[in-house]
Amino acid sequence: MSGRGRAIGLAAGAAWAAAAAAGVGHVLWSSNSRRVRRLLKTVPEHFHTPILFLLDREYDGKPPKRDSRLEGLIAKAVPTGLGQPMTIPGRDGEPGVPAYIYDPPGRRRPSGAVLWIHGGGMIAGAPWMDHAICTRIAREHGLLVISVDYRLAPEHPFPAGTEDCFTGLLWLHERATLLGVDPSKIAVGGESAGGGLSAMVAQMAHDRGVDLAFQALVYPMIDDRTALRDDHGDKGLLVWTSAKNKDAWGWFLGHPVGEEEDRPYAVPSRRADLSGLAPAWIGIGDKDLFHDEDVEYARRLEEAGVPVELVVVPGMYHAADILQSVPEMREFRNSLIAAIGRAVAR
Repeated sequence: MSGRGRAIGLAAGAAWAAAAAAGVGHVLWSSNSRRVRRLLKTVPEHFHTPILFLLDREYDGKPPKRDSRLEGLIAKAVPTGLGQPMTIPGRDGEPGVPAYIYDPPGRRRPSGAVLWIHGGGMIAGAPWMDHAICTRIAREHGLLVISVDYRLAPEHPFPAGTEDCFTGLLWLHERATLLGVDPSKIAVGGESAGGGLSAMVAQMAHDRGVDLAFQALVYPMIDDRTALRDDHGDKGLLVWTSAKNKDAWGWFLGHPVGEEEDRPYAVPSRRADLSGLAPAWIGIGDKDLFHDEDVEYARRLEEAGVPVELVVVPGMYHAADILQSVPEMREFRNSLIAAIGRAVAR
């Protein structure tokens, strides 16, 4: 990565951590340094970092409160890299979808493209969190990247945010010629909730006849039933816990976890038939709450005949790839970027 790329990554990471401390991008929780110190003993020492005292907050059981003024100030402070704000027209009377477009200079047309979806438990977050990774994907592989600012629960439960993301995919296809995009080389990807929404979009694309070349699922949030279990052991102790997961799924679905949920796409792992879906890359840490559901989803994809690459990192907890000073986390991110390039770069 270039010096400028590293600077963007560091600045974005610092701003992301500052935002987490302020409660933007994650639920506003009060700091509990003793708890973090105790839980750090459950992961390898090279994953210990002061950032955890900002990322891991004591949960108060309430949905996040968005502060648009604070979010705006933080967004302005984060280097956008190639990112330029735009709005994707809404469909069927729905509002337009705010987004960022990353178009690298000298891009060979037609190129591949990536629809990127930010994380935040489906209840928080914004595209500015991912300016660095979107810029890197665009520059390294000469791809057009669109990062969508989808509607969030609990104010906008399923299917609002999911349809916003699918609108982004349709827009890439409908405008492919004008954008200089090869419609057969479009991927979707995202981290955490963004990974879960990417899995939903991949299923929608298959069922609705929209071409999709690849899905990059970074520790994806794909199964609400994980919140009903209490046998997680040392998984989900840091950053994203079972309590947060249970409430977030409830807010997103619009009903308590555990009730019957048969709406298509609402919970990717509940889909019975995974055959025919786009090839996938799935990355997860073995200390992440989502470990079991992600490994199982990868197994089911493979069983259904879908090409899938599964990367499991020992000692990695949720969102630990923010620590790009850790070699394992650089390798994790490099594996993701390389997989996207193999799938949709020319």
